[in-house]
Amino acid sequence: MTNNDILRRIRYAFDFSDTEMMALFAAGDLTVTREVVCDWLKPEEDENHQSCLDVELATFLNGLINDRRGRREGAQPEPEERLTNNIILKKLKIALDLQAEDVLELMKLADFRFSKHELSAFFRRPDHKHYRKCQDQVLRNFLQGVQHNLRGTMD
Repeated sequence: MTNNDILRRIRYAFDFSDTEMMALFAAGDLTVTREVVCDWLKPEEDENHQSCLDVELATFLNGLINDRRGRREGAQPEPEERLTNNIILKKLKIALDLQAEDVLELMKLADFRFSKHELSAFFRRPDHKHYRKCQDQVLRNFLQGVQHNLRGTMD
């Protein structure tokens, strides 16, 4: 999944408007215009399509966390230069204030069965012996579960 795909799926799941998307970027300390947001959301075939960089998606996710959970005291976390599906899943889990059981329930809504032990492997340090790389399929099903939970639809 590309960063643009993830951004589109999050926007659809939460039913964010362009203005809300811009506000979430601003909450992560990045000012973007409506045109830039729209270009990120356009399909790859569109001539005006722009790729969303890792640092931009990380900033958006940090803004989502700040919006949903409240801003942290003191210095804000720096957005990651390089994102992985593990980091994206972790940031979404934090933003939605989910426990492991909640994540598993969302996966179940997308007909994707997962154990608590398999899930915990995604949130370990990369150098841990039980660390597991989060595949696109897992992140896609998680986002579908979030969408189904928030909007009641899987389309």
